[in-house]
Amino acid sequence: MPLSTLSPQSVWSWFSQLCAIPHPSKHEEALATYIIDWATKKNLTVTRDTVGNIIIKKPATPGYENRKGVIMQAHLDMVPQKNNDTQHDFLTDPIKPYIDGEWVTAQGTTLGADNGIGLCATLAVLGDENIEHGPLEALLTVDEEAGMTGAFGLEPGYFDGEILLNTDSEEEGEVYMGCAGGVDANISFATEFEAAPAEHTAFSLVVEGLKGGHSGVDIHLGRGNANKVLTRVLFELSDTFKLKLASIDGGSLRNALPREASAELLVPNEQVTEFKQAVTQWTETFKQELQAVEPDLAIFVDPTDDIEQVLSQSLQTRLLAALYGCPHGVFRMSDEIDGVVETSNNLGVIQTRHNEIRVQCLIRSLMDSRRIDTQNTIGSIFSLAGATVDFSGAYPGWKPNTSSEAMAVVRDTYNELFGEIPKVMVIHAGLECGLFKDAYPHWDMVSYGPTIRFPHSPDEKVKIDTVERFWQLTLAILKNIPEKTA
Repeated sequence: MPLSTLSPQSVWSWFSQLCAIPHPSKHEEALATYIIDWATKKNLTVTRDTVGNIIIKKPATPGYENRKGVIMQAHLDMVPQKNNDTQHDFLTDPIKPYIDGEWVTAQGTTLGADNGIGLCATLAVLGDENIEHGPLEALLTVDEEAGMTGAFGLEPGYFDGEILLNTDSEEEGEVYMGCAGGVDANISFATEFEAAPAEHTAFSLVVEGLKGGHSGVDIHLGRGNANKVLTRVLFELSDTFKLKLASIDGGSLRNALPREASAELLVPNEQVTEFKQAVTQWTETFKQELQAVEPDLAIFVDPTDDIEQVLSQSLQTRLLAALYGCPHGVFRMSDEIDGVVETSNNLGVIQTRHNEIRVQCLIRSLMDSRRIDTQNTIGSIFSLAGATVDFSGAYPGWKPNTSSEAMAVVRDTYNELFGEIPKVMVIHAGLECGLFKDAYPHWDMVSYGPTIRFPHSPDEKVKIDTVERFWQLTLAILKNIPEKTA
């Protein structure tokens, strides 16, 4: 059954087109060109700002000219993640969505419902002449998932509206009025190699089968981090078996929980049997520790090609100690908002290259002071291990506005439509709203969306009936926007 048979048809038809156009972070140009051409043919006013964001404007429908202006906002890019056994090039291959019961998901890759459904709803509103709304603008940002480039680069003077509807939330029935800020930790160890010793056997030690997920909204679920699992095994076994480490790699994005990791290493010939037994024992240990959240976790060793050089003993010791010591997960829950994570870290990426070993973390916090404290903790650990540490891309949180008129409109409209009050929440993820305040401090902002599970992982899926509710809510909000004040 094609997606275009689902309701609302206009949104799902757009989403089918979206899946056909590759648009991972930093490679959104083909999609941007498609949207600009479409909007131009619809006689909408289209502008591209200096960083590549798309701004589209549509006049109010008759009788709504005096309503407050609304900006509908979504980002163009998607997170590119795939299963190890999936053949897919995110730069050239289309996403392959399919209907799975009550959900839409993709074959072996991320789906891009984050934030594709919000993007498609925005485009569907822009293209429909029968929808009632006041002065309407759309802000389609670039590179949200990999650096928030579009939000950082947003400049004043492009928009006239007062109320921003961010469509990048992932739980229908929840409305967000605040979010965490964050910063990237970029860590580098200069490589030191030495000749591989004789009388050793080469193996690849592999961790796989973890669920992964979003490093913000899923961080409290206690899922395994493949980088931490692998590091722990190596740390525990390296001295006992005199392991010689050649490389270590795990994760692919700093904002996704690592699902897979591996290390190339040498084991003394006389200890191979005992080493394999020890790995089996560690597999059982982790299965016991994570049985409720990671039922498919697997740790195993495979023979690999001959290894000609290994890391120096000094580098191996310092690297494993730092990775083992690097905290991952929830640091602190919010004292003010029940059930919300305040501060966390994701040890997201480890990459061995010829001249360096790179490590990337993403630190998030509702409080700038806690974020800085956490980055100092992580910086201290890696600095003591001889690594170079740089923090970049810091972005502020979005402080809740308890008197928000936009929030009141969304809350009351939801209640009118569905007979219940939505949960008003703060999300432990990096929405772009906090950055928008720099250029447009007067914007009254709110975030909502359909139910999306496991974003940033190949298990990503969106619940079909919540897309319908999200669409109905959007149309009703636009109709209920109040008039401009004198």
